[in-house]
Amino acid sequence: MKGIVFTEFLDMVEKEFGYEMVDHILESSDLESGGIYTAVGTYNHAEIVQLLTHLSIKAEMDPGVLLNAFGKYLFDTFLKVYPHFFQAVDNAFDFLKSIDNHIHVEVKKLYPDAVLPKFETHENENGTLVMTYTSERRMGALAEGLIEKSIVHYKVPYFVEKNTLNEDGSMVEFLISPQQ
Repeated sequence: MKGIVFTEFLDMVEKEFGYEMVDHILESSDLESGGIYTAVGTYNHAEIVQLLTHLSIKAEMDPGVLLNAFGKYLFDTFLKVYPHFFQAVDNAFDFLKSIDNHIHVEVKKLYPDAVLPKFETHENENGTLVMTYTSERRMGALAEGLIEKSIVHYKVPYFVEKNTLNEDGSMVEFLISPQQ
């Protein structure tokens, strides 16, 4: 997993919970990296799971709620670091449809070793965008936060419904429909 996810997660924890919480989750985790991350490094996905688990326990918050909040936080980072991805389209549907076939292609050019989730999209007969997230990392709540924040960014109200398609959470379907 790319280091930007780790550095931004720790930044969010510090801003929302304080430096003491960052120190606590780092000290409570058995991290191969020693808890030292760079934005361009690559780290074991299990480390973010440990950090999230310890944050969830100490903050007494559901890990899914924390991941969703992190997705929203991460969106703002991506907006600053990669503004051209967001300027290429003028609405949330087109942006979300561009993730797999455009944005992830560009990310792979920058970071060939990146292991990215898969997002398949299509519009159904009702005009709802059906977006299927697939990842062995099982971070659908993170994807949900990113999706929700992209909708806010493009300032067109949509309703997002999330359906977990399998028990382990590696496939999640998002139904994104315009609010009437």
